[in-house]
Amino acid sequence: MHVSITAEVITTIFGIPITNTLIASVIASITLIIIAYFATRNIKEVPRGLQNLFEMIIESLFDMVENVTGDRKQSYQFFPLVATIFIFIIVSNWLGLLPGFGSIGFYETTQGMHGEEHAVFVSFFRSANSDLNTTLALAVISVMATQVFGIMALGVLKYSKKFINFSSPISFFVGILELIGELAKMISFSFRLFGNVFAGEVLLVVIMTLAPFIAPIPFFGLELFVGFIQALVFAMLTLVFLKVAVTAHEEH
Repeated sequence: MHVSITAEVITTIFGIPITNTLIASVIASITLIIIAYFATRNIKEVPRGLQNLFEMIIESLFDMVENVTGDRKQSYQFFPLVATIFIFIIVSNWLGLLPGFGSIGFYETTQGMHGEEHAVFVSFFRSANSDLNTTLALAVISVMATQVFGIMALGVLKYSKKFINFSSPISFFVGILELIGELAKMISFSFRLFGNVFAGEVLLVVIMTLAPFIAPIPFFGLELFVGFIQALVFAMLTLVFLKVAVTAHEEH
C-alpha cells in the first residue's frame, strides 16, 4: 500500500505538469457545466425534472445565505461566490468516492533511499481537494474576495483602517493582528479542507486493503457526510467573513 501526500504527476503538456488532482478538478468542472446545461436548456415557468431539482437546491442555498446576511441586497452580491464554492467542493469531494478514483492507474518504478527499486501505483484520478494546491487556491479566492467586497462596501480608506491605523498604539497593534488574521484564514481554510479529505482518502484505502468488500460501505457513507459538511463549513465561513468585512467599522 502506497499513500502519497502530494498529487502525482500523470504527464506534462508544454512543460506544465498535469497531476491526477488537476484532472479531477477538470472533471468536476465539466460535470457541473454539463449538469447546468441540461438543467437550464429548456427552462419552464413551472419547473419539472432536473430544473425543479436544481431550483430547489439553489433556493435552499440562497435562503441559507439570506439567513446569515439578513440583507437581500448583500445576499444577491455574495450568493454567486458562496454557492459556487459550496457546489464545486461538494462535487469534487463526492466524485472522489466514485469507482475508478484511486483504483485506475499505472505502476511506475522508483528508487528507495538505498538504491533499491520498487513499483509504486499511481492513480489517474484523485479527489481534487486532497491536493493542498487546490484547497489553497480556494482559500486565496475566498479571502481575496472578502477584501474586495469590504473595499466596495466601505471604500479603500475606511476599509484600510482595519489593518493600518495610527490613531493610537492599541489601534495600530490591533491592525497588525487583523492582518495576521487574514493570512491565518488562508492557512486554516486550506489545511482544514485538505486534511479532512486526505484523511478520508487514506482511511478508505486502508479499509479496502484490509477488508475490500463489505467493510468499506459504512465508511463511504461517512465520507459522503464529511464531504457535505466540509463544503458547507468552507462556504459558510466565507459568507460570515464577507458579512463581517462589509460591516466592519460601520460605527465610525
